[in-house]
Amino acid sequence: MNNKLFLTPKEIVSELDKYIIGQNDAKRNVAIALRNRWRRMNTPEDIQGEIVPNNILMIGATGVGKTEIARRLAKIADAPFTKVEASKFTEVGYVGRDVESMVRDLVEQSVNLVKASKKEEVKNKAADIVEDIILDALIPPMKSNSQRPISTTADNQVPDNDYELNQKTRERFREKLRNGELEDRKIDINVKTPANNGMGMIGGGMMDEASMINLQDMLSNMIPKKNKKRKVTIEEARKLLIEEEVSKLIDMDEVKEEAIQKAENTGMIFIDEIDKIAKGSSNSSGGDVSREGVQRDLLPIVEGSAVNTKYGIIHTDHILFLAAGAFHVSKPSDLIPELQGRFPIRVELDSLTKADFLRILKEPKNSLTKQYTALLKAEEVDLTFDDDALEELAEIAFRVNSEVENIGARRLQTVMSKLLNELLFDIPDKIGANAKVVITKQMVGEKLDGLVKDKDLSQYIL
Repeated sequence: MNNKLFLTPKEIVSELDKYIIGQNDAKRNVAIALRNRWRRMNTPEDIQGEIVPNNILMIGATGVGKTEIARRLAKIADAPFTKVEASKFTEVGYVGRDVESMVRDLVEQSVNLVKASKKEEVKNKAADIVEDIILDALIPPMKSNSQRPISTTADNQVPDNDYELNQKTRERFREKLRNGELEDRKIDINVKTPANNGMGMIGGGMMDEASMINLQDMLSNMIPKKNKKRKVTIEEARKLLIEEEVSKLIDMDEVKEEAIQKAENTGMIFIDEIDKIAKGSSNSSGGDVSREGVQRDLLPIVEGSAVNTKYGIIHTDHILFLAAGAFHVSKPSDLIPELQGRFPIRVELDSLTKADFLRILKEPKNSLTKQYTALLKAEEVDLTFDDDALEELAEIAFRVNSEVENIGARRLQTVMSKLLNELLFDIPDKIGANAKVVITKQMVGEKLDGLVKDKDLSQYIL
């Protein structure tokens, strides 16, 4: 398993703290859940299968960090991760996605992760092969005359025969290739392109999504790929050929096997908007008929079942499920009891305060202030924010959330965009390179005064 999985719960929380402000209870619970996965993999084999993950239900308003916690957790663990909206699923027999598709999405993510890892392993070997292909296109190799001895000549001596001359020329060009001196020179290369037979697939009524995918893959594998000659620069040739050579060096059977194992043991599925399929949900126009059905379809996946994917069968028993919902209208107890029982850990996320907004602007590694500073740095403009300007921004975001609609931390994007739009438009036409721009409290007040006062207008600003 990846070394990142060896982080202790405290270290996991520290990593999450770099990107998410507050929500300590939620962070602690997901950190324990992640560490438990490593603990399970290090228990005796006879009990490994019996230890099931403690799935977590996160309850909180939009924009408080539910999705971000799940996404960052997956990155920390280098684990396959997929996010789905429960409201997109429909009960079997209705038009819409079936619940098994989220497991197939997870396996797809896992395959991509494993392939990326394998690509890194064979990258150097593939680069050497590509170098030889490009060299062959520049200076075709000459077969040596075995009947005649080849003399070794010093660099400053003239080669005895054509073969030696060819070899020395190739070596000189190889050196130039490695130094990047020939990147703009054009060469002819053969690139494999999939044969386009123009054949579409029309799914029959009884054919499920997995069968359709398998059938399409089978047909595409039966149709041979065509070789196409292209004249491209060496720089472009290198990019095209490296992908081809890397895929030749990777054993896809090994990738599939490892990906299934990775998805089963470290995979995470984040089910958002789970409150929308609870019985107490307000959007009842025809939805009640399938809402409980979706929950019943979700149940076997969360409990543990075998799902057929194009890479093989995956067992969902040890996938970690994180569900989230605002639960404004419905309550967690409105979910069917069996599904409630599969999410034993309940975590309530706090609504964001003015102090939280201020910390969100200043502390995270990817804070909005750092993002805008980096954007303007690309134009060679130096952007800085006064502390009292940031406090004013936090105050305005908090006030608009309180009076209009609480959209959590996303409100900061609204106020920052409105504050900086004019400035972003004026660069670089009016404000040129090497300029220094300081955002003050007075500037924040002038730009955002209308946003706070005009509540009717604010309702349309997301």
